[in-house]
Amino acid sequence: MLSLHEIFLRLTVAAALGAIIGIERELRRRPAGIRTSLFVCLATALFTILSGEIAHLLGDTGSTRIASNIVQGIGFLGAGAILRESGGVVGLTTAATILVEAAIGMAAGGGLYGVAVYSTGLVLFGLIVIGWAADRLNLKRRIMVFRITTSHADNVATEVQQLLAGMKVSMRHFRTSMVGLNSIVEFEADVSYSQQEKIVAQLNRKGIVTEVIPSEGRHE
Repeated sequence: MLSLHEIFLRLTVAAALGAIIGIERELRRRPAGIRTSLFVCLATALFTILSGEIAHLLGDTGSTRIASNIVQGIGFLGAGAILRESGGVVGLTTAATILVEAAIGMAAGGGLYGVAVYSTGLVLFGLIVIGWAADRLNLKRRIMVFRITTSHADNVATEVQQLLAGMKVSMRHFRTSMVGLNSIVEFEADVSYSQQEKIVAQLNRKGIVTEVIPSEGRHE
């Protein structure tokens, strides 16, 4: 049987590691933030502890029975983080993070502190460093619809074509329309997040409003 001090220590470590991962998710405005990540790690650690303690108390040899069902249960929580947005799928990274948080909680609940801490470091490396590199190297791309509202469509259309040509970004479905006194310029482009931000920053100014939405039918 574990001492009460040891149980508290394991739960505290699990909660702290979950909160650390949750901070990164919160900063990136993802569905599973600090509290969700903390609770996932805490719950799985508690289930792991209870699995062993209850089995020992009742003389049951199946001490991993409760813990073995954590993976199945956490799958439902992860599925809830995956959303369909304008025809696309978002939240896969968050769902995967919830799964690994459960594993980290189980490691802490089992007293494998080194494994839990090292795994947390790897998760943060993947979320922060690899995520930064993917954005920096334009590895993750999506088809986005750019909608520009302006009172002088001809000048903007020329500027858009020159801007995308300079960035070596191809566009399609280029079209213009009128809404009252304003002109709407729309086009689709396969861009990375950094390219999307650059296009918006270049076009947005007084008299011009640029909106960006995912293209329908895009799956990631």
